[in-house]
Amino acid sequence: MATNIQNYENRRGQRNTPVSQHEMAEIQVDIINKLYKEIEEKVLHSKSQDIGFIHDQLDILISEMDATLSENQRETVFHNIINYVDSYGPIAPFLEDPKIAEVMVNGPDRVYIERDGLLIETDVKYENNAHVITAINYILRPLGRYVDYEHPTVDARLPDGSRVNVVIPPVSHKGPCITIRKFLKDKLTIEQIINLGSITGNMAEFLRACVVSRLNIIISGNTSSGKTTLLNILSGYIPGEERIITIEDAAELNLHQRHVVSLEAKPPTPTGENQVTIRDLVRNTLRMRPDRIIVGEVRGGEALDMLQAMNTGHDGSLTTVHSNSPRDTISRLETMALMAGIDMPIRAIRKQISSAVHLIVHQTRLLDGSRKTTHISEVVGMEGDVVTLMDIFKFNQTSIDENGKIQGELRPTGLRPQFTPQLEAYGFKLGAKIFLPNFS
Repeated sequence: MATNIQNYENRRGQRNTPVSQHEMAEIQVDIINKLYKEIEEKVLHSKSQDIGFIHDQLDILISEMDATLSENQRETVFHNIINYVDSYGPIAPFLEDPKIAEVMVNGPDRVYIERDGLLIETDVKYENNAHVITAINYILRPLGRYVDYEHPTVDARLPDGSRVNVVIPPVSHKGPCITIRKFLKDKLTIEQIINLGSITGNMAEFLRACVVSRLNIIISGNTSSGKTTLLNILSGYIPGEERIITIEDAAELNLHQRHVVSLEAKPPTPTGENQVTIRDLVRNTLRMRPDRIIVGEVRGGEALDMLQAMNTGHDGSLTTVHSNSPRDTISRLETMALMAGIDMPIRAIRKQISSAVHLIVHQTRLLDGSRKTTHISEVVGMEGDVVTLMDIFKFNQTSIDENGKIQGELRPTGLRPQFTPQLEAYGFKLGAKIFLPNFS
C-alpha cells in the first residue's frame, strides 16, 4: 500500500500545485509514524537543548522526505513534531489540573480521568499507537527506564512523586496504556477529611490516641479509597522524638518529623538483576534500630516479616492492605504470609495476626465517589481457629439522595476496645461518650 508521502509525490509529479493543508497533514502524520524513532535519536537523545539545533535537525528530516512545503508549512510541522515528540501529548492539561487525581490512557482513542472520585471518559485522543509510545518514551526517558517487546510493562515514579504504570503490546491487546496517579503536593489534613465527612471528630481523636499509644494499625480498603492519605495523616501523630523508617514502592508519604528515614524499593534491571523488594527493605529495617516501621503497602511475603516485627518489640507500626472489608483483611494477611515460602500451619499464621495487629481501619470508596472510613475494628484475639474482630466505629448507609449521593452515619457501636488500659497508660482517658452512639 502506498504511503501518504508516495501519494503526494505522485500527485506532485502530475501537477505543480502548492501543498494543501490536507496533504500537509498527511505528510506530517507519515513523518511522525515513520521517523519518530529517528527523531528521538537525532534530537531528543542529543545533549543539546538549543531550539535552533532541534529546528535544524527536523529541517533535515523533512528535506529527506523530498516534500516541498512553504516556509509557514515547514514551521508548522516543526512545532507540531516538537510538541508531539517532546511532551505528554494531549493528556498534559490533565496533569496540571489539581482537581484530577488520576489519568488513564487505554490505547490512543480512550482517555479517562478521575475527578472527585468518579471516572470520566474524555474526548481527548492520541493520533495513533505510535503517538502514545512517543509519550511513554518522553515519560520514561528521564527516569532511565524503557519498555519494549521483551519488557512490555514498567512501574515508575515521576520527579513530582506521581506514580506511572505503562503496559504496551503484546501484553496490552488494544494498544499501549498509561496510568498516572498524581502526587498531591498539598496533603489532606485531618480537619479537611472531617469536613468532607470521611471521618468524625471522635473517630479522629480515637485514632490519634491509638497511634501515640503505639498500637499496631493496618489501614485496609479498595483501590483509590484513601488508604495512603489516611496513613500519611496517622503517621503525622507519631511523636517527633521517635525514629521512624518508612518503606514504599514509590515514595508518597510526607512526614514532617525530624528523624525519618525513607526507603524505596528498587525495580530490577532489564535483565532482571539488582532488584530490592519491599521484603528486602523490611528485613533490613530491623537492623536499623527503628522505633516505628511504616510500610506503604504490603502485597506479598513481606506481610509475614511485618507481623513478626510487630510481635518482637516494634509496636506502633503501620501499613496498608488492599481488601474489601476488615474480615477480608485477615484473609489477605494469611494469604500474603503464606507467600513468604515458610512452611507454617494456617493456625500459626492466624495466631501471629491476632497477637500482632491491634486495629484495622477500613477505607471505602463508595459508589458516588466519596471516600469514608467505614470501619474501625479491633482485632480481639482467637476463638478456636478464627481470628475475632469487634467493630468500634462503623458507617451505616441509609439512602441515596436525588443527586446520587450516598447518605448515612458514621457512628460508634457502643463497644469499648479491650486495649483501653493501654490508651490510658499513655494518658488518653477518652471517656465513655466517644463510644456511645447517642453521644456521637
